[in-house]
Amino acid sequence: MKKYIIILFLFIGTLGYSQNWKTNFDDAKAQANKENKNILLVFSGSDWCAPCIKLENTIWKSEDFKKEAEQKWVIYKADFPKKKSNLLSAELTASNKKLAEQYNKSGNFPLVVLLDKSGSILGITGYKNVTPQEYIQIIRSFEK
Repeated sequence: MKKYIIILFLFIGTLGYSQNWKTNFDDAKAQANKENKNILLVFSGSDWCAPCIKLENTIWKSEDFKKEAEQKWVIYKADFPKKKSNLLSAELTASNKKLAEQYNKSGNFPLVVLLDKSGSILGITGYKNVTPQEYIQIIRSFEK
């Protein structure tokens, strides 16, 4: 019984530190409209793109980014994994391809696009070897 309680607390603890990456872009747009927030759209190759993995580990997982994202943006990751074990559902893969056709025609990875709540592009960036605070400032600069 003690073991189950410990596992429960560990699980609950990880929920507090997880990010709220949306898995449906229409839902992300609806939330952005409802909350009057911009959308941070990230194109990533989570299991093959070294700069994408660095961005994940240094920026997206940082406490500074998590706090800022929660307050300022609706976040959506359009992932394009290649390993068979990491493949997404057919529906999600099709949705991400559709987003890439609209916002990432050149196929750059990683690509970070800040959109307004209607889906218009405010700014675009990629991997930068900077601190989370500096990266947040780059994203904020698109909002001005």
